[in-house]
Amino acid sequence: MKLVTVLLPEAYLEGLDELVRASMYPSRSAAIRSAVRDMLKRELWGRRE
Repeated sequence: MKLVTVLLPEAYLEGLDELVRASMYPSRSAAIRSAVRDMLKRELWGRRE
């Protein structure tokens, strides 16, 4: 994996932390990876089908 630095609004970080506290994701990074994967499936890879 590669390291990427991203600036996010405080509200996004609070939401990510809430998902982690609820044990929906093990970390902020895991939640962000999931969101990026879903976006790519929907907006990029989905167009190829």
